[in-house]
Amino acid sequence: MNLHGTVSSGLGRAHVFMAQLHYQEQFRDILGQTAWPGTLNVTVKAEDLPGYIALRQKAGIDTLDAEDSDRAAASAVDVDAHPLHRVRGFLRDGVSFGGASAYTAVMHSNGSEVPCAILIPDLTRHVDVIEIIAPVFLREHLDLTDGDSVTISL
Repeated sequence: MNLHGTVSSGLGRAHVFMAQLHYQEQFRDILGQTAWPGTLNVTVKAEDLPGYIALRQKAGIDTLDAEDSDRAAASAVDVDAHPLHRVRGFLRDGVSFGGASAYTAVMHSNGSEVPCAILIPDLTRHVDVIEIIAPVFLREHLDLTDGDSVTISL
């Protein structure tokens, strides 16, 4: 499955979560190494949204904010071939850090590719935005700016 989209800016808060040792140990199992302490947001193109919604549904994420037609189309997308990795949440000093689901992938842009993972937090407001983790700072490594087109291959 390929998901196409454009790079977009997030809230800039992912580094607080991504830097946590508990998460990094789990990212090592998923990526083969630790992840850059941040995510790259990619807004999914409309024609690929059913595929992303199908991945979200497999992860058990509520998709009620998605359009009915996208949810219906997602039911026709077969995502069984894409293994789901669970990222366990934890408590630290009375602060709850939530869990997530991840799918390994490869990001393609500007003639280059980087192994990565799609990260779907258990609690998220995004319906059409994919959060990508990788061992490198993707914006710098792939020379990306907001609006650039990328492909994520699972």
